[in-house]
Amino acid sequence: MPTNLAAKLAEQLSKALIGKPEVVRLLMTGLFARGHVLIEDLPGLGKTTLARALARGISCDFKRVQFTPDLLPTDIIGTSVYRQEGGTFEWRAGPIFTNVLLADEINRATPRTQSALLEAMSEQQISAEGETRKLARPFFVIATQNPIEHAGTYPLPESQLDRFMLKFDVGYPSGEDERRILMEHAAGDTLQGVSQVLTREEVLIVQEAAKKVRVEQSIADYILDIVNETRAHPKLVSGASPRGSVALFRAAQAYAMIEGRDFVIPDDVKLLAVPVLSHRIIERASFDRRGGQAGQEIIRKILNKVAVSA
Repeated sequence: MPTNLAAKLAEQLSKALIGKPEVVRLLMTGLFARGHVLIEDLPGLGKTTLARALARGISCDFKRVQFTPDLLPTDIIGTSVYRQEGGTFEWRAGPIFTNVLLADEINRATPRTQSALLEAMSEQQISAEGETRKLARPFFVIATQNPIEHAGTYPLPESQLDRFMLKFDVGYPSGEDERRILMEHAAGDTLQGVSQVLTREEVLIVQEAAKKVRVEQSIADYILDIVNETRAHPKLVSGASPRGSVALFRAAQAYAMIEGRDFVIPDDVKLLAVPVLSHRIIERASFDRRGGQAGQEIIRKILNKVAVSA
């Protein structure tokens, strides 16, 4: 049943993001593995459309926050407002109290505001004004940033970047796919063709099913060998943390389930290693930790070097 639900959701999302089945799978992997995703790409490639389509397909609440330098933490998590007639304070929840949160251009907000997401992404709760408030389940953050325009931006701190299970781009469509996009938009809003295929409760069921996907000891050792190679690599100041190992393990389980299997294979790990690990490493030459092309190439070379133990 979970596999069928995942396949139906992939079919619906592909209506909104034409010609990008692998991007759709990566987004679903983040959702079903109980993680969060960071999409770094140019404007106009369908990031917002994909996020809205996901919320529509799983029948979940959706909120979008445009991150700007003047955005405050309370603009995200909420605040108490004084009610003069009753002489009391009333809590007004911010947009973080939703199921799918699109943090658009997250690197345009100050580090103080960015850090407001940290507890929410890790613990699915927020602490404000002396109280702890639980967030909705499922809770899934899709953050975006522009890789080209850096003026007036604040690069994500390491602690926040590490909270994202996956980081990937969308890329330009092929000529044939872009022709389809033109015709689809001429016929109307592409989101109108996306149907609900899961309920919130079914999303939680699929997330639980992903936890039970079998991972053989040889596959677990393969993951650890890859991560250990990042820590010993001469071109890296810092390799992936244990959180990176766990993220790759969980992502592989979810991806295998999406592919219709109840067990993980080495190819699942190989496909996910770059989007899961490249933003968790620091290159020695630049001390840059943004998951750029150089970092991705290092992960690919590590994959070519490390073999699966028998």
